[in-house]
Amino acid sequence: MNYTVTNDKILIENPDYFSAKDILTCGQIFRYSFADDVWRVRSGAHFAEISERFDRVIVTCDDAEYFRNFFDLDNDYAAIINELYSKPLMSAACDNGRGIRILKGETGEIIFSFIISANNNIKRIQGIIERLCETVGAPAAGGGFAFPTARAIAALDVPTLNKIGCGYRSPYLIKTAEVLADGAYIERLSAMDTAEARESLLRLSGVGGKVADCILLFGLHKTDVFPVDTWIEKVYLTDLGGAPQNREGIRRRFTDLYGGLSGYAQQYLFYGKRES
Repeated sequence: MNYTVTNDKILIENPDYFSAKDILTCGQIFRYSFADDVWRVRSGAHFAEISERFDRVIVTCDDAEYFRNFFDLDNDYAAIINELYSKPLMSAACDNGRGIRILKGETGEIIFSFIISANNNIKRIQGIIERLCETVGAPAAGGGFAFPTARAIAALDVPTLNKIGCGYRSPYLIKTAEVLADGAYIERLSAMDTAEARESLLRLSGVGGKVADCILLFGLHKTDVFPVDTWIEKVYLTDLGGAPQNREGIRRRFTDLYGGLSGYAQQYLFYGKRES
């Protein structure tokens, strides 16, 4: 990836492996929007605007180093795709989603966001998260609000969270926020291997297998996981021709196929199936 960084800008030349639409709409995060040919994204307390012009991408932001890491710009996605390309189902999926990059989101934000995402749709998830940020998030760059701290969420009550639309997830959010409030849990989680971290996440309120795998992939950059949702079930049954089984079995089948690149493969397959 050929790019240059200044204090508030990242300029990406010939961005064969960077597409703002592919990255932001493939289910990794929810605090983004598109208007007037500009993509806008928030992560934690940070804010960026992305403009795509012919053979270049311009990222204007509050902290260029933060977004260099956030967009995983030092990772060689050409090499990743080259390694995946010959594996089952991957050639067309890689061609379709070659602009995807696995984001390095704020772990706490990803945990809460994916608890909110369970049995929910994108528009509603975005609305709930935005109202949560407006309720207890600090003012942040770009005129909006930072994602709230775990301590701030833990101080809320169920009626307040119900009012912003969290519903049955409200007590889950509070209980998980109490675990995360002092920051020590995320420090420990970050030091764990994938299996240990997954086991730990599954003990949090509101976290099941799919949510845990999304947190591992998008919040901890564990690329040996493979989140399974309804779109991936369709890939498994119709494209791979797999025999019907539960999601845990499907997850194991795909991680056996793709190994340490499972997370990348999942994003290409998920995005390709949903777009088609």
